[in-house]
Amino acid sequence: MKILVVDDERLLVKGIKFNLENEGYTVEAAYDGEAAVELARAGGYDLIILDLMMPKKDGLQACQEIRGFSTVPIIMLTARSEGADLLMGFESGADDYVTKPFNILELKARVRALLRRSSLAASPADASGVLQRGHITIDPERRKASKNGQVVELTMKEFDLVEFLMRNPGRVYSRETLLDLVWGYDYQGDTRTVDVHIRRLREKLELNPAKPDYIITKWGVGYYFSDGD
Repeated sequence: MKILVVDDERLLVKGIKFNLENEGYTVEAAYDGEAAVELARAGGYDLIILDLMMPKKDGLQACQEIRGFSTVPIIMLTARSEGADLLMGFESGADDYVTKPFNILELKARVRALLRRSSLAASPADASGVLQRGHITIDPERRKASKNGQVVELTMKEFDLVEFLMRNPGRVYSRETLLDLVWGYDYQGDTRTVDVHIRRLREKLELNPAKPDYIITKWGVGYYFSDGD
């Protein structure tokens, strides 16, 4: 597995690189947002760890540009803990985040979790596992989503979330429960993270995001996937 670590704090990059290489990963480094985009464009990475505050191009800009051509899992590093900043990271397409200062064991756990999910994309196809409802089709084995037969690019967590909801149609889940079941590993993120991902899924999969047919809000409770036709 090949990982790109991007941060202008060279000592921090050195420490992350050392620890991940000890886990058996191949690690490359960059120190600004422009370099991150160019390296990501060249491809070959299984995961990117991207700092929020960097010279030339910040992490949000870099993440958004990378999402224009790649669905590679991205973990955002940030010294900020305000909910608004974290939500902006998810808006830009990040799959997860770690707030500085962090325990390297936590970062490694998140890296393993995202890589484990992404490895499912290489699994052999199993037609019986395909989930379909109306114009939305999800193939969990191939990690592919489509709307009216057209492939739709989803981030790692967007796919995890819609797959979970489709596997449990009609059942309403609170934001807190979704954070626990989809994000997992004692995730401490803002519950608005779920709202951001739901909105992005509607924009990508619903015919009319303003009046969704399938990804439904149960006001005051949470979200569910419609079990109707």
